[in-house]
Amino acid sequence: MHPRPVATGTTTVGLIVGDAVILGADKRATAGYLIASKRVRKIAKITDYSAMTMAGLVADAQALVDFLREEARLYELETGSKMSVKSIATLLSNILFSYKFFPFLVQVLVGGYDDRPRLYALDPYGGLTEERFASTGSGSPVAYGVLEENYREDLTLDEAVKVVVSAVRSAMMRDVASGDGVDVVIIKKGSYEERFIPFSSLL
Repeated sequence: MHPRPVATGTTTVGLIVGDAVILGADKRATAGYLIASKRVRKIAKITDYSAMTMAGLVADAQALVDFLREEARLYELETGSKMSVKSIATLLSNILFSYKFFPFLVQVLVGGYDDRPRLYALDPYGGLTEERFASTGSGSPVAYGVLEENYREDLTLDEAVKVVVSAVRSAMMRDVASGDGVDVVIIKKGSYEERFIPFSSLL
């Protein structure tokens, strides 16, 4: 008997405030009713200035992250300049669209900083939109309620991090596939910062 593929269930959130893009995600991976892991990283670093959140099948998402990393590295070697965040998101969109009949079972956010902070949401078929805030995964309907209520473009960085954490936390309270703490990534010009907020501090 083959093991069931691991799906992340998941709540991921992204928003832009000031000169930063902030990404957040819970840490629980599920396979059916089984909590397969409580330590999954659902925010993957692509470059020193960009990252991708993952909701859906872990293997599909990891394969896409590996491809984007290599393409961004190759682009920089060949051109001497960095691939823009928009180009990374567009490349991913093209990959997803080209597999539309046998789709990657993922829903992702791509965030980063090139000439300014950027956030893109992509569906499994390659649909691409640029957003000020967005959420993916099974907990996203709850997370969107928090974002709609609390997001403002004049939030401070600390306030924005609290909104991201609050959105993921709220989804964790209502979505059994989300939980076990929140990873946060903050990307600004010239900086890439990772934080972890344990589940115990969110209760």
